[in-house]
Amino acid sequence: MAALSTGTLAPDFTLPTTDGKQFSLAQALKRGPVVAAFFKVSCPVCQYTFPFVERLYQAYKDQGVTIVGVSQNDRKDTLRFMQEYGITFPVLLDDTGSYPASNAYGLTNVPTLFWIAPDRQVEISSVGWSRADVEQIKQRIAESSGKRLAPIFQPGEDIADFRAG
Repeated sequence: MAALSTGTLAPDFTLPTTDGKQFSLAQALKRGPVVAAFFKVSCPVCQYTFPFVERLYQAYKDQGVTIVGVSQNDRKDTLRFMQEYGITFPVLLDDTGSYPASNAYGLTNVPTLFWIAPDRQVEISSVGWSRADVEQIKQRIAESSGKRLAPIFQPGEDIADFRAG
């Protein structure tokens, strides 16, 4: 099964965060769109992608868009990944033995990023690293927040257009 495609309804989920709280997609969508970034700590493409997701978070935090990571690993390994890659946005733990959110979203590869509109519509479904998809997510965040576009990629950085997950 492939990851949920655009135009489908995002399944609701509630997962624990790395700091022991509960995150509910339904509750987050009441505040605005959600970017859900699924990953596994051992995935090289996830390691490449997540610092850019962090840049999105830093540029647009507290702007009415929720950015969350969804880890397929245990808390200890996830915290180590967050520290190593400088991740400060909330990360959820889907490693409960059955991966309820990952399975509900039809994941076969990571990283997979979803832009979920407040009406639960999946408007962006991105598997692997796609510079164009990250730019599109940035555009949506800026439009949603009413904020100008922030630079996510720095001059002189060699950024791949695509890497398979």
